[in-house]
Amino acid sequence: MTTVDGLAHGLAVALQPSVLIYSLLGAVLGTLVGVLPGIGAMAAITLLLPITYYISSEAALVMLAAVYYGAQYGGAVASILLRLPGTPQSAVTTLDGYPMAQQGRAGVALFTAMISSFAGSMLGIVILVLLAGWLSGLATSFGAADYAAMMVMGLVAASTIGEGRLAKSLAMVVLGVILGCVGTDVNSGAQRFTFGQVQLIDGINLVALAMGLFGLAEIIGNIRKAERDGPPARVSLRELVPTRDDLRRMVAPITRGTALGGFFGALPGTGSTISSFLSYALERRVARQPERFGKGAIEGVAGPEAANNSASITAFVPTLTLGIPGDPIMALMLGALVIHGIQPGPMMLEANPDMFWGLVVSFGIGNLFLLVLNLPLIGIWVSMLRIPFRWLYPAIIIFVCLGVYSVRGSTFDIVMVAAIGAIGYALTQAAFSPALLLLGFVLGPLIETNLRRALLVSRGDPMIFLERPIACGFVIATFALLIYGFVKRSDQGSQASSVAD
Repeated sequence: MTTVDGLAHGLAVALQPSVLIYSLLGAVLGTLVGVLPGIGAMAAITLLLPITYYISSEAALVMLAAVYYGAQYGGAVASILLRLPGTPQSAVTTLDGYPMAQQGRAGVALFTAMISSFAGSMLGIVILVLLAGWLSGLATSFGAADYAAMMVMGLVAASTIGEGRLAKSLAMVVLGVILGCVGTDVNSGAQRFTFGQVQLIDGINLVALAMGLFGLAEIIGNIRKAERDGPPARVSLRELVPTRDDLRRMVAPITRGTALGGFFGALPGTGSTISSFLSYALERRVARQPERFGKGAIEGVAGPEAANNSASITAFVPTLTLGIPGDPIMALMLGALVIHGIQPGPMMLEANPDMFWGLVVSFGIGNLFLLVLNLPLIGIWVSMLRIPFRWLYPAIIIFVCLGVYSVRGSTFDIVMVAAIGAIGYALTQAAFSPALLLLGFVLGPLIETNLRRALLVSRGDPMIFLERPIACGFVIATFALLIYGFVKRSDQGSQASSVAD
């Protein structure tokens, strides 16, 4: 199937009434959770995972994807008006978006964020279509050893690229891999880490783990925070209109941000948060007047917003074509695919064209929904920011319990969510990353399966990982990432000690 035929086929799938409805629902919910600080796309997707059991696989993935990129749109609203990022990706938007709001240009900042997000997403779709077919064809030459080495490299990349201590990051990945081993070994039938609990024979429920780590833990953390100060100012539609100079200043940052986000979004272990910060740093470096940044520079809003939305689209490239989630939210998407019996990988384009091309086309339709909805509904989103969090969290907890119970009808899962939520909150307070735990949990069983296959083929000889060129390349890259991580942390430690002296 050619790209044009695939897009035409995907258009027929995406225009089905049920798929359109769920795409619109996901876009609205994503924007809502992005606007409200403290909820986020991760918690929203985990809450919606149980619903996907009762709808078609195409509609389920379209809805979850719309929540993901819709949250990127909504996150900018709270960042600009309250200096409270609705999502981690929009944190950098506060640096210039909030000063613009203080200067009476909140409407222009919001318009810039919306247009930049739309442009970044649409160009990200083009990058996804161009890369997906090429990567899928390349991946057909992969063997079990290559997949195992690639997945290990993805986990190491997620641990070393970004913030936080390397030891803590690797510890979370290893803990996630261990949790992924809980249950019955499919090869020997032996029970592992079940401790006599019958409910753990089938393993830890992905929905329960995700809801505990990102739903309940986030609620616990936000309950302890002070209430937000005062309602934001009203924003009229007339205030959204930018000047000609504003439009001129947007074009180059949007282009650069889209290219940067498209590249880093397609790499496992990076994600849209890093893309947005790199875009901001790039815009400040190339600016003729870098002193304007931090004081209301429109480029500081346009570039990062285009980057994080482009990255949120291209993050689907490794997830769909290689079966490797690029970030924790993509790990949830991978889990949702597996729930519906769909195996992501190089054969997905041929085996499940409805899913792949329907999802790609739905990205464009969903972003059109977001653009049409968000510009006139900004006043409503602003009003939502006035709702105290103490009114929201009881309802969220109820939805968490109902959602987890609906999956297997087990009260044990509700108790497990409560325990995981408390543990997730403690990990966050101790500066551990629960997101890396989820990545390890999802990829751990896949690594084990491919590792066993590779060793069966080589009759137990581990040299297969060095004899195969692709696997050897991933092994070398993994060690390079580890060395980079240790060097980076040692440099940061020496700088901190020199500052202290």
